[in-house]
Amino acid sequence: MMSTSFLHPCLRRMFSDRGGNFGIMTAILAPVLLGAAGMAIQVGDMLISKQQLQEAADSAALATATALANGTIQTSQAEAFARNFVAGQMANYLQSGVDIKSATGVTVQTSTSGNSTSYQVTVSPAYDLTVNPLMQAVGFTTQHLSTSGTTVGGHSQTKGSISMYLALDKSGSMGDPTATTTTESYTYKCNPHPNKNGKTIYDTCTGTRTRYYTKIEALKLAAGDLFDQLNSADPNAEYVRTGAVSYDIVEYPASSLAWGTTAVSGYVNALQADGGTNSSGAMNTAYLSLTAKNAAGNDAENAAHQQKTGQVPKKYIVFMTDGDNNNDPSGGRSYDTATKKTCDDAKSKGIEIYTIAFMAPAGGQALLHYCASDDSHYFQAEKMEDLLAAFKAIGAKASSQLTRLTN
Repeated sequence: MMSTSFLHPCLRRMFSDRGGNFGIMTAILAPVLLGAAGMAIQVGDMLISKQQLQEAADSAALATATALANGTIQTSQAEAFARNFVAGQMANYLQSGVDIKSATGVTVQTSTSGNSTSYQVTVSPAYDLTVNPLMQAVGFTTQHLSTSGTTVGGHSQTKGSISMYLALDKSGSMGDPTATTTTESYTYKCNPHPNKNGKTIYDTCTGTRTRYYTKIEALKLAAGDLFDQLNSADPNAEYVRTGAVSYDIVEYPASSLAWGTTAVSGYVNALQADGGTNSSGAMNTAYLSLTAKNAAGNDAENAAHQQKTGQVPKKYIVFMTDGDNNNDPSGGRSYDTATKKTCDDAKSKGIEIYTIAFMAPAGGQALLHYCASDDSHYFQAEKMEDLLAAFKAIGAKASSQLTRLTN
């Protein structure tokens, strides 16, 4: 039997031996130390990523509110606009496969007070950031990042006054067809058969056929588009006054300047193509109508607007022809000379002149190019679609004078 006096010293030496402690402690603490190192690195990455996400949210909110205020986008488009903006801002920072668009919340609150409209836009992007391998070694896989940015933008809407006078060619060539077709219904006799007396009678049938628009029809449609734009910008006829005069070889009674577009629309729709071409009298009527004096010796148009809106109106002449003026009775070009003189007088008074040469020959084009305020005010329409586009462009420019947005 082994003596206990021998075992006691051996046991004491074994328990007091520290030779393997470093290895044991390293094995125990290594995961903790690696996790701590990974956490330190990851915290730095997260702070940078959070800052990038916050900047994207703030920028997207600002850009969306500004676009809404400027009318660049509608409220229905704001969500997609903001999400795309965030995705663009974060494109260089996101890890592969991250879909930040679907994880970005967007809210838009619209407030209107009088003529002022404001938009409060909140953009809240979020995504899961994959952590570094050291963090993954201790059981973490992703870190959720989210933030929010809010911006308020808006505009005040003010109205500007305008007076517009149309000088329109209704000469015989305006009855010529364009290259644009429409389909129309028509009736015709069909199904011949004898009646009870043996006489042949017919039923009435209905069919469809292709018909070409005439130039005068195209003019009426184009002018209608212009009037629609003015009505949309001034639905209560408080800021717009319009008038029109037509001509062929002679000038016809005019539609005097009046509030809104009702009278001038009826006037244009009643035009019938006939006669030769002499624009001088009609252009003079347009000019004199816009610059006439009232009984007090003041500008009548300015006074009419000032009484109603307190504003001095912007004045326009819209001059359209499809031809070249005829020679005068002496065989000269006095009709052109008189028209040019009127255009010079109008431009000297600050009246903007828009001209449209509708399938016109070189002489007509030259006259209208001369009369236009500048190249941007001259339209050369070689087909019906060009005429429609020209009147729409004029309507858009005039409407921008009517409705002004101030951020």
